[in-house]
Amino acid sequence: MGAFNGLLRLPDGGEMDYIRFGSGEKTLVMIPGVGDGFKTVKGTAQAFSMLYRKLGASFTVYVFSRRRALPEPCSTREMADDLAAAMRQLGLSNCCLLGVSQGGMITQYLAIDHPELAERLILAVTCGRPNETTRGVIGRWLEMAEAGDYKGILLDTAERSYSEAYLRRSRAMYTLLGTFGKPRSFERFRIQAESCLAHDAWEELPLISCPTLVIGATEDKIVTGEASRELAGRISDARLWMYEGLSHGAYEEAKDFQDRVAAFFLE
Repeated sequence: MGAFNGLLRLPDGGEMDYIRFGSGEKTLVMIPGVGDGFKTVKGTAQAFSMLYRKLGASFTVYVFSRRRALPEPCSTREMADDLAAAMRQLGLSNCCLLGVSQGGMITQYLAIDHPELAERLILAVTCGRPNETTRGVIGRWLEMAEAGDYKGILLDTAERSYSEAYLRRSRAMYTLLGTFGKPRSFERFRIQAESCLAHDAWEELPLISCPTLVIGATEDKIVTGEASRELAGRISDARLWMYEGLSHGAYEEAKDFQDRVAAFFLE
């Protein structure tokens, strides 16, 4: 099955971009982080299929953006409801779910409110409720968004997400993207960022009943490693894997991340 770029019309008329790649028998649904606020997955199927080719070898992979025009405000729970509607429209159920950062917040509510869609769950570098570090970082990004400082947001995100060795190879790229790739609007990013600050699934996390793996990073400068440990402790029988010495971008920087994801979902 080749890489495919798709557009769904939701029951209320809203539009949602998604992509599909891979040829495995099992279905894997990936939900990306708050960077989706600047650019949806539209047109990225080929790039994703190359970046996540290990997962594409074992799964048929779907990656969903948030709806194009987000209402204000829009909670992570409402975003999960949109995702559930999109999955049902495509005939998807009992899937492997991988939520990264804000995508992990959305995935929590997907598993809580729509358990028939979740066979297994991985929550990567995310939290069940915002902590002081998360509030400070996102608050800073919102201030930059208000000032139209796209370059500042990208560079601050990169500096907080990756090791110095990784940054030496990619810092120039982020600078170029921030200089020449400014979005037409910051509104969608702002709505998504504000939903992170309002996210609080803490009391309902014990309702997640499917096998769950929480992946964190000890040096996470956006949600903190402690948030991953707390999250795993709130979900019955959840497993925890911590990447020592890495930060929020562990899902990109750790060479074994895709192998670890596949191994858990294929058990």
